[in-house]
Amino acid sequence: QVHVVESGGGLVQAGGSLRLSCAASGRTLSMYAMGWFRQAPGKEREFVAAISWRGGNTVYPDSVRGRFTISRDMAKNTMYLQMNNLKPDDTAVYYCAASIYAAPMGVDTGYNYWGQGTQVTVSS
Repeated sequence: QVHVVESGGGLVQAGGSLRLSCAASGRTLSMYAMGWFRQAPGKEREFVAAISWRGGNTVYPDSVRGRFTISRDMAKNTMYLQMNNLKPDDTAVYYCAASIYAAPMGVDTGYNYWGQGTQVTVSS
């Protein structure tokens, strides 16, 4: 079993930055790919970023590529999402997820463990 908890959300102006963290506990973090998803009110959950179990491979959708960076610190069992040049459309609840598979995936069905989410609000 893996437990993941997000932190770092908040309110920021357009063009600003935030860094989200995802702390994992339970089974060894290094055995899992991890990802970030987000869900805005009235919209479906959307893939944001994913990272392989070794951290060497990352995946991003076009909507955030070049602005967001995913990383992980295996020693701390923590994953990060650095978000720069934030836009109002980035406003959503951001979720951390862990997968039993090693490869990063852009679909939520590939993940087995989910956090409760952290709110990110970007004002215009």
